[in-house]
Amino acid sequence: MPRRTVCRTTPWERSWTDRGRSDRRRTAGRRRDSCARSTRGGFELRLERAVEGYLEHLTVERGLAANTLAAYRRDLERYVAFAGSLGVTTPDAVGPEHVAGFLAAIRTGSDGAAPLTASSAARTVVAVRGFHRFLLFEGITTGDPAHDVRPPSAPKRLPKAIPLADVEQLIEASSFGGTPGAVRDRAMLELLYGSGARIGEAVGLDVDDLDLVDEQDAGGGLVRLRGKGGKERLVPLGRYAVEALQAYLVRVRPDLATRGRGTPAVFLNRRGGRLSRQSAWTVLRTAAERAGLAARVSPHTLRHSFATHLLEGGADVRVVQELLGHASVATTQIYTRVTADTLREVYAAAHPRALTDRPTDASAERDASVRTDGTSSAVG
Repeated sequence: MPRRTVCRTTPWERSWTDRGRSDRRRTAGRRRDSCARSTRGGFELRLERAVEGYLEHLTVERGLAANTLAAYRRDLERYVAFAGSLGVTTPDAVGPEHVAGFLAAIRTGSDGAAPLTASSAARTVVAVRGFHRFLLFEGITTGDPAHDVRPPSAPKRLPKAIPLADVEQLIEASSFGGTPGAVRDRAMLELLYGSGARIGEAVGLDVDDLDLVDEQDAGGGLVRLRGKGGKERLVPLGRYAVEALQAYLVRVRPDLATRGRGTPAVFLNRRGGRLSRQSAWTVLRTAAERAGLAARVSPHTLRHSFATHLLEGGADVRVVQELLGHASVATTQIYTRVTADTLREVYAAAHPRALTDRPTDASAERDASVRTDGTSSAVG
């Protein structure tokens, strides 16, 4: 009598089945799909199915942001495609040589996709290593083939801030023409520089996240930002940002809102929907081109400038850490290296023993005459 194929429930699928009847039905359907290949009365969990389980874990257990999850999905789909091209379709069949080969492939583009920079390749390897650690921890595999594969070290780049004069020029360029769109664009750039928000955090703001009247200071306000992993933080807003936001909310947003479906988003597009990250970056890039700063501006330029200018003004690095929403102060301390360059320049220009200019001929002759006539003072 032929042996029946048994489809076992994996530990992570068992945890899913505790979430409710609808989840159990969905999990059972997925498990039937994963049992499509059977050997010796068991089943081979395919890499594609394992990736879905890992992404579910990152979503539910880790609470990663949607953009981070999308990046992990792209990286792991590329990894699965590379493994499939080698005939590797199950987690147990993956060896260290396959993971190392994948790293080489994404750096050179030999897998048919675009080659990645060191920083992008490092992120991809981190995703693959986390995936295999998850499978080992859940008992899906008995080893971790990615354990000894180290991500490439990306060159350390200091954040590029721009001077205050350039920030002001950039913001002025965003309001060129005085159109309703220009009022919105200025409000967004004032917010980005005034709070150090990421572009994704700015476009994710709802109207209820703004408190533009501070009881202690009528010229200031607060904004609630949602950072990576859904972590919230409150950041003060200065008078310039508050005035720009109030002008937009009163004069422009009501008309834009009538064109949409009543979204609570602060920044709206022409159709009344939430402004996208890509559109916000276009706004920043257009303003930079008008200001003649296109080569020096990136999506994080105003955030970098916010942190650098705070530290140059004497702010404590721990305070800047909280304002930026960094989990570790080590991430914030990279900005102290930027301000240290400024301190070195001031020191070199002001300290008498650090001057780089050579003495003039007259001063050199005077020093020489002092030494020859014996009138130089001696230390007693």
